Amino acid sequence: MSLTGCNRTQNNIDRRPALSTKLLLQRNGSHGKNKSTMGKLLIAIFLFPFLIACTVKAWTGEIHGRVVCDVCADGSVGPEDHVLEGAEVAVLCITKSGEVLNYQAFTNSRGIYTVAETMPESERWDACLARPISSFHEHCTHLGDGFSGVKFGYNHLSGYSHAVRPFVYRPVSIPMYCA
Repeated sequence: MSLTGCNRTQNNIDRRPALSTKLLLQRNGSHGKNKSTMGKLLIAIFLFPFLIACTVKAWTGEIHGRVVCDVCADGSVGPEDHVLEGAEVAVLCITKSGEVLNYQAFTNSRGIYTVAETMPESERWDACLARPISSFHEHCTHLGDGFSGVKFGYNHLSGYSHAVRPFVYRPVSIPMYCA
């Protein structure tokens, strides 16, 4: 039965304006039976905003970086250098609550890897370590720069991203045109 517009009964249409909920319940003779239901509904309506306010706030963090091939092994980005698609990177993070989370990521066609997570704000990342695992490129497989990873604190607000410096791989043998 509609509470707005016309009230429709089984065989005819009541063209009078809709009655209030209380009057409608009294008119149908079911006021006593639905009184407890109506009370529960009103309690739920009034408690709902308080329950929403007491819920855990979500926090989202993101870490991204790039993996490149330094073809001439000269430590600078030149026209001969290129990004590495499919390179594997591991990101290890410790949360504010002390939990250790391990992520595995692979670079896309632009050489970029991304790790993102949504969690309760009380358990957000505190510090992370990003490290290259492997390059699947046929020539560029030796990790350059002699470092095994980048350690950093994560103090960003929800929704912000942390950029890690590029990981650099070098070829086994340097091409003649680099000399």
